[in-house]
Order: sequence, then C-alpha cells, then structure tokens
Amino acid sequence: MNTITTKLIAFTLLTIFSLASVQADPPEYHAVQAELIKPRQGIGNTVKKLKSGEEVRVAYLGGSITAANGWRVKTTKWLQSEFPNAKIHEIHAAIGGTGSDLGAFRLEQDVLQHHPDLVFVEFAVNDGGRQPEAIWESMDGIVRQIWKSNPQTDICFVYTFRVNYEKDLRKAENPRAASAMELLADHYGIPSINVALKIAELEQEDKLKFTSDTPVAEGIVLFSKDGVHPLDAGHEIYTEVIASAIKQMATTSQPVNHSSKLKQPFVKGHWTDAKMIPLDASMLSGNWKELPADHVLQKRFGGRLSQIWEADAPGSKLTFRFRGSQAALYDLVGPDGGQVQITVDGKPHKKLTPRFDSYCTYHRISTLRLAEGLDPGQIHTVTVEIDAEQPDRSSVAFRLKNPDEELKSAKYQGTRIRVGKIMLRGELVP
Repeated sequence: MNTITTKLIAFTLLTIFSLASVQADPPEYHAVQAELIKPRQGIGNTVKKLKSGEEVRVAYLGGSITAANGWRVKTTKWLQSEFPNAKIHEIHAAIGGTGSDLGAFRLEQDVLQHHPDLVFVEFAVNDGGRQPEAIWESMDGIVRQIWKSNPQTDICFVYTFRVNYEKDLRKAENPRAASAMELLADHYGIPSINVALKIAELEQEDKLKFTSDTPVAEGIVLFSKDGVHPLDAGHEIYTEVIASAIKQMATTSQPVNHSSKLKQPFVKGHWTDAKMIPLDASMLSGNWKELPADHVLQKRFGGRLSQIWEADAPGSKLTFRFRGSQAALYDLVGPDGGQVQITVDGKPHKKLTPRFDSYCTYHRISTLRLAEGLDPGQIHTVTVEIDAEQPDRSSVAFRLKNPDEELKSAKYQGTRIRVGKIMLRGELVP
C-alpha cells in the first residue's frame, strides 16, 4: 500500500468519524418518567443577574393557561419579592389556543425582540394532540432560535395539566407531549418543571378535585371549572412548584454559554428558519385596506398581528413568492369571516378554506395553512383569493340561543378576510 493510498484511507476514516460526531440518529419516542423538577443545566445566567440586582427580563411563551392572570403574574411577583434588588420585567408572550407550531413563527416578534434573560415555554397542553415528531420540529426551532439570538438566554419548560393527563401521571409517566419535550430537554440540558404532576399527586391524596359541578368539601382545592384552565387556587399551586424549582436551581446552577449546543440539533427538520413577514400593498389586489388604529379589531389584536389588512370583495387577492418549504397566514377568524381559494404554484386547493368555525361567535387569532412540504430550494408562488359565497355557518348553531334568527343577523354575514402577517419557513422573494 503506497503513501498516497494510506493517506486517502486515513482521510476517509477521519471524515466518517467527524460526520458521526455531528450527525446523530433520528430520535425515537418513548414515554418518560414524570418528575416534579428536573434542573439539568439550570438557569445559571438568570440566577447570576437576579442575585446581582440587575435588570432581568422573563418571557412567558405559551397558550391560554399562561395568558391568564395566573401563574405568569404570580411568578413575576414572586421573583420580585424573592430578589428585591433586581429589576424584573415580564414579557407576556402567551396566546390562548395556540401551540409550539405558531410559537416558533411568532418567537422573534413576541419574545426575542425584547431581549429576554429567561424564557418559560408552556405548550404541553396545546401540543397534546400533535405527534412527537411534529412537536420536536417546532420546539427544536424555538430552542435554537432563542440561542441563536442570544446564547446567554436561559430556557425552562413548564408542563401544565388537563383532565386525562392523570392517566399517565398516575403511572409516573409523562403524557405524550411532555414526554416528547423531555427527550428534547435532555438533549439540550434544558430544565423542566412538571406542575401537572403536582396536581395529579394532590388529587390522589384527596386534597384536590380536578373539576366539580358541586361545592367541594372544606380543605379540598377545586382546581378548575373545565379541567384545563386553573382557578386561582390552581395557579397558586403552579406558582409554588415553580418557585421551589427556581430556589433549587439558584443553589446549583452555573452560568452557561449555550452556543455550543447549537452544533447538534435534536431533529433534522427543526423550524429555526420560521419567521413572520408583514403584508405589503404590492402583494394585494382588490379592495384591501389597512384597519385604522381606532378600529375595534385593530385595537384588540394589533399587538400580536401588527397592522391588520381587511378585504371582503370577491376576487380580492393576496399573492406572494417565496423560496422555502412552508407558508401560512397569521390572521383572524370570526362570525363574519369569508372563505378563500388557495393556489400554490398554479395548483388550486381542492376545497375552499373558511375563516369561520364552530367557535366563531367572536373574533380570534388563527393561522391559515397555505403550503407545507415544498421543495425548499425552489421559488413558490401562493395566491389567496376571496370567494363570492359565504361559508356554511351552521356549525356554530349549537352555541346560539335562537340560531335560526341569529344566523340571519348582520353579525353572521360577510366574506371578510383579515390578515396580519405571512408566516414562512424560508425567504420572501420580491
């Protein structure tokens, strides 16, 4: 064997070993043992600033359980009392009914632009219906976006409770969504706090009822009315567990630069490239208009959607091009919502997509999926066009006292489409 051949073999082996060090096998899901607190590498950067009396920005990214004036507000107040010399700033980044899939897209706007020191991530309930692989993609994207923005930012996962989660928790196992998140947390050394486990334990000890239609006995905590959203006493339990976890991590955590963890993603399809882009007049045709600042919907939702654009004339279009794999709209659904024809790369969707559903007795933030799984290296063209017909509104009838009359009222008439931003995994092409 000559010298050149020997060097070539050595180089090939070195290349193989180098690739093996950065390319892990795809993760496999399995149920993870439930533990109240898993400090892992802790929140050392935050603890250092708290103890030094510095400014500390704490973000709460989650769904309606976090959006409520409950554990989020109580935890901020506890931090302020526990570290009186520090200046605690709360970043409220929770939206009801949303999971980590939307969280990955709105992270920059709602969290990162405010320069957080610590980010609590609470999606174990709203991600409950998603598959582990889907959860990993969006949660991995959230983690990697945070540390790409600032590797000194600490992250902590919080797992909240809903009825039926007790079935797994009684076996000392996490429900599927929390188990999926725990596997990712292990990979990155992210601490987690399982407040759901505490609720299940108290119920087993006959100290708490998940929900009840009748008054509970004295000394028994009524957790919620619906089995999901805690009453004040339930939020108080959440806060006590979180406070205990922070105290524990304050004694063990050391400051960490998380940048080295970005070398090895947990999954290949992580949503680090998820972003939101404002609408531009050049994308629009028809009778689109910007809602004025004093419009009731702009005042109510502008903080999340930014400038809202509205159109209702059939044939009005939103058209844009992008290079990437996925696109959606960050929009509103409501009682006067219309329906749209979506066309991607010249191929129209088989069915019209309504911006109305069985909950639409009111307006709320939603997402309109346009395209997924596209070739990320190609330029794609997307068109969203308002249809002339209203969507079927009978699905909301069971929520109305007099549906036959109410569905004829002006409230439930219209073909209106209201959009805040484009959600992309990729880059907009002018």
